[in-house]
Amino acid sequence: MDQQQPRAGEVNLIIRQLKRRLGEVEPVLIERVRRLPIVQLEALAEALLDFADMADLVGWLEQVQ
Repeated sequence: MDQQQPRAGEVNLIIRQLKRRLGEVEPVLIERVRRLPIVQLEALAEALLDFADMADLVGWLEQVQ
């Protein structure tokens, strides 16, 4: 089974969740999310539940990269 497909699905789901939680997400931030390793994607999937605004996403990305 192709390992990229499940990862791509997870990335797309997280991006949709971010957009629903925060509104429109800048393309540069979406690209940063797409480049995250799977372990960090999973952590982001949990962390985004506590995000109140875009600054929370930016701060989280700065912490992990």
